[in-house]
Amino acid sequence: MDGLPASVDHDILAHRSIAAIATIRETLGCTVHQAVDAYARRYEELRRDRPGDFRQELRGDRPKDFRPSPEE
Repeated sequence: MDGLPASVDHDILAHRSIAAIATIRETLGCTVHQAVDAYARRYEELRRDRPGDFRQELRGDRPKDFRPSPEE
């Protein structure tokens, strides 16, 4: 997705959804709903194009085979 700063990708890859959505809102000047939609599109692009870049660290309360959903 063009026009977004690199920090958005870094936040998505590190599973920092709120930070990524906040940056998207600030950058695009859009509503929360629009930012969440943009986040979901970018998340899917990264999952497709760079699956190995997602951090493998898991929170202690998640099972080992947990895979985050696009909403996280």
